Amino acid sequence: MRSFKTEGIVIKRKNFREADRILTIYSKEKGKITVKAKGVRKITSRRSPHIELLNRAKFGLYQAAGANMPVLTEVESLENFKILKNDLKRIGIAYHFCELVDGLCAENQENREIYDLLDKALKTISVNKNLDLVAYRFELKLLKLLGFYHDNEYLPMDQTQGFIESILERKLKAKQIMPRLS
Repeated sequence: MRSFKTEGIVIKRKNFREADRILTIYSKEKGKITVKAKGVRKITSRRSPHIELLNRAKFGLYQAAGANMPVLTEVESLENFKILKNDLKRIGIAYHFCELVDGLCAENQENREIYDLLDKALKTISVNKNLDLVAYRFELKLLKLLGFYHDNEYLPMDQTQGFIESILERKLKAKQIMPRLS
């Protein structure tokens, strides 16, 4: 049994049973982790607003001996990217970033550079007008950090989706929705 704290960004969430959620968090210290958030779907939950998709927060977690995933015990929001969440195009790009990080990164593999890249990218698309260029640069940097791409190669903007889909061996969902949001 052990408790630990970590800073992270919620990149995925799904409902579980009647009142729980399973969260995928990209954390600074642990990389991509899956966490059970018990009771957060109840109306009286005080943790619920802090674990929305794209929120950056400090998470208190408890890992019981033999348990396959830690349980959320406490959470404190650090940034909720409110400006980003009020624009459909920006939120589409942000979902794309989350889908890439979730699909390309392995569980429990610390990589602070990827955490910093995701955090910086979310801040950038909150204020930058050239979202397609920001997305392209994010894709290349993420691929480079994970060893799928090297600086001496050239990957045009219109070919990144096909390249990433060949790595993931599936279609990107967020990328298909983004043209409809324009």
